[in-house]
Amino acid sequence: MPRVHRHRVGQGFSPRRAVQLAAAALSNGYLAGFAKGSIYTGGTKAVCVPVLNCYSCPGALGACPIGSLQTAVGGVRGHFPFYVLGLLMLFGVVLGRVVCGFLCPFGLVQDLLHKIPSPKLRLPEKLHRSARYLKYLVLVVLVVGLPILTGAETGASVPYFCKYLCPAGTLGGGIPLLAGDPILRGLAGVLFHWKLFVLVIILLASVFLSRPFCRYLCPLGAFYGLFNRFSFYRMSLDRSRCVGCGKCEAVCPMAVEVTKDIDSPECIRCGECRRSCPTGAISAGFGSCRADGKQPD
Repeated sequence: MPRVHRHRVGQGFSPRRAVQLAAAALSNGYLAGFAKGSIYTGGTKAVCVPVLNCYSCPGALGACPIGSLQTAVGGVRGHFPFYVLGLLMLFGVVLGRVVCGFLCPFGLVQDLLHKIPSPKLRLPEKLHRSARYLKYLVLVVLVVGLPILTGAETGASVPYFCKYLCPAGTLGGGIPLLAGDPILRGLAGVLFHWKLFVLVIILLASVFLSRPFCRYLCPLGAFYGLFNRFSFYRMSLDRSRCVGCGKCEAVCPMAVEVTKDIDSPECIRCGECRRSCPTGAISAGFGSCRADGKQPD
């Protein structure tokens, strides 16, 4: 059975929350799209943003990298997606999963929902350890594997992740477009209702379990997590100052075992562990941390 934790009241409006809100506003700044119920088609729509942000959102100013990757790997025979992968690798090498902790709009949605007073749950450790590999399966199968196979057969890729799973697309794209267009509402069928069901389950789960989509299903988080151990932005633990109080692990939204593996691919670099540490044993920054977590002289 999941473990129940008492609700922790947030500490108010933090600098990280300000960055999250600014990033969401910047990624979806075409306000006229929400008023018109139409999609922005300007020049910036050809540029991938670094986060999961649906191309079909009326306010989206750029393209989602996961959607672009699915199109690139399966839609054009014999062409490697250098641009999309290069951009993702650049953000991965520089930031790692800082992108997830500070820039992703759907991560912000989950964070805000988790602020709702309620019992807070954690999956049993064995289940959590196993379930977190699902996002790598989603990346390999839905984002890369199946689009390649369908593209090889038909020359046109099917965006399986966007079509069957992505809750960010339903929230940011599907719902606003259907809300503003009665014709689209009349055309909505089983597939849209399936996506709506997935979204509702994830949003409800976010109230009780911190960032469930990021932990277990997000293929973009899986990709960025591969770079966490050697990205330019790092977090370090000075074990000589750690008193083993467990406060860092109690506040971690991703259930990372901070004292055992602060460089875990699951860490979204949100800094909650650092802010909760009573001895200042945790440090973070670009080249500002030594391997032992101490600041350089």
